[in-house]
Amino acid sequence: ITPPPSRSREKKLRAFQEKLASLNFLDPACGSGNFLTETYLSLRRLENDALRALTKQIEFNYAEFRPIQVSLGQFYGIEINDFAVSVAQTALWIAESQMMRETEDIVQKSLDFLPLKSYSNIREGNALRLDWASLVPVEKLSYIMGNPPFVGYSLQSKEQKEELLSVFLDEKGKPTKTAGKLDYVSGWFYKTAQFIAGTPIRAALVATNSVCQGEQVAALWKPLFSQFNLRFDFAYRTFRWDSDAAAKAHVHCVIIGFHGRSDTLVASEVQSGKSEKKSSPQACSDETKNPLPKPISVGSDKSVASPIIFTESGERVPAKNINAYLIDAPDVFIESRKKPLCNVPEMKSGGKPVEGGNLIFTEVEKDEFIKAEPASEKFFRPFSGADDFINGKKRFCLWLVHASPREIREMPNVGKRVAAVRDFRLESVKAATRACAETPTRFMEVVEPESTYLMFPSTSSENRKYIPIGYLDKNTIPSNAALFVPDATLYHFGILTSSVHMAWMRTICGRLKSDYRYSASVVYNNFPWHVPAPEQRAKIEATAQAILDARERYPDCSLADLYDETTMPPELRRAHRDNDRAVLAAYGFPASFAESEIVAALLEKHKKLSLAPQA
Repeated sequence: ITPPPSRSREKKLRAFQEKLASLNFLDPACGSGNFLTETYLSLRRLENDALRALTKQIEFNYAEFRPIQVSLGQFYGIEINDFAVSVAQTALWIAESQMMRETEDIVQKSLDFLPLKSYSNIREGNALRLDWASLVPVEKLSYIMGNPPFVGYSLQSKEQKEELLSVFLDEKGKPTKTAGKLDYVSGWFYKTAQFIAGTPIRAALVATNSVCQGEQVAALWKPLFSQFNLRFDFAYRTFRWDSDAAAKAHVHCVIIGFHGRSDTLVASEVQSGKSEKKSSPQACSDETKNPLPKPISVGSDKSVASPIIFTESGERVPAKNINAYLIDAPDVFIESRKKPLCNVPEMKSGGKPVEGGNLIFTEVEKDEFIKAEPASEKFFRPFSGADDFINGKKRFCLWLVHASPREIREMPNVGKRVAAVRDFRLESVKAATRACAETPTRFMEVVEPESTYLMFPSTSSENRKYIPIGYLDKNTIPSNAALFVPDATLYHFGILTSSVHMAWMRTICGRLKSDYRYSASVVYNNFPWHVPAPEQRAKIEATAQAILDARERYPDCSLADLYDETTMPPELRRAHRDNDRAVLAAYGFPASFAESEIVAALLEKHKKLSLAPQA
């Protein structure tokens, strides 16, 4: 026979039940109420566990003690759709009825239950326009949670863009400069951070992983960290959320738990790269790492438990500080830069054709065109974008930049193509495109390399450990779907194809779904280069050449073939590993460094370089 609980335990059980009944929850994008319903069910199950223990000791006197103290009145929601509001209310009533039956089985008594009790806690309205305090006072609230709508900035309606501009205000009450480029979900992060600032309230929201990638990171989190002293408690790194619908939608999400720290923010803890006006390309060298921020506190002097990162594999990793890229590293925000942080060649974008397919040819189309118009042969140039480069596709462009008007007029078929380009551009709804109808012999953006260059695909599969990059001669015209670095040496190639740079890229770059979107302004220009010793540089140059040599052994293979993780040749993989070790050693990183540790160290290096005085 299980002995009854002691009076002390009974007191603790009653206090626990009172604690559950004191918690209040808000979902500011509640939809049909799933989060609220599941939270209510969880609290009631905990309460029933407490009641189960209490029934072994006491006979309930309902005049003095109410068996059920957790109520629907503790749950608040905001939803713009009127039908979803009704569904959410109904779901909560059903949950209440369900848990009532379980409680009756525990206390072995029928309990008075009036279903469909009216609560005005689910408010119909636009959460980005509504004052949340009108629904629940800030001093009453315990937690905010939700799954706000995912709408990319390029897909937003005019009204949604206006809503974000009305939310993202700086200290002077004006919209922040980058508010117009934020995903719609960002509005809920801002409103939540603003609502909980300086309070013990904890929040957790689901979002697309774009809020922790690329330019959105600084645009969203920098003002939240500085204005509201935001800190992350936990983070689930990118995971794929699959829909149960027949036409399944795969959304790549993160979950971020956070609070607004009430103690004064130390300015040095929130540091972004300074603008180019305050810094210039540096001779990048080693430096002593700054210590990570001290343990945080909320409201009182009690320390908050260490933040937790949940990795893609489900591993639970304690962290000293979770930054806006969801790694254990200092709070550094990587913003767009026009020039590289260090003294390295500039990365450029390829030219934008906008010619309606009239100046670009496959190899077969080019050969047929030349047969009909032999004089055109000298004006054809190889043309390459990201897909062409990676998959070994051969395309060509009719490059008339250096053709004289007389030469064009003497080639009737070329003249027809040029006329078609002009007509195509004149029909555009964009004024800039229509203006380019005056120069139909040229791409809309003319970019002609003057030397051999290093080609970088702007988009690449997440399944590759290394973005395939490589050299092309100056005769090849790069498209706007690619980036390139003129006059890149073997040393530059070795660094850029290394695991060190790939770790930086994977953390800092934006994504297209889950594929990498490399950018010059964010990824390349902010990368902190290291100035190695002569022997280290020579080693990297040697390992870089070995990578190119290994590729040459497979002339019939595309880069897609060579960099598929299942088909990558052993000698190419070995060459990359040797190069990785050489670059890690040059940076002073242990060979055992995990990718997150590499990025943390690079962020520290970036922080120091961006603060360096102008040369």
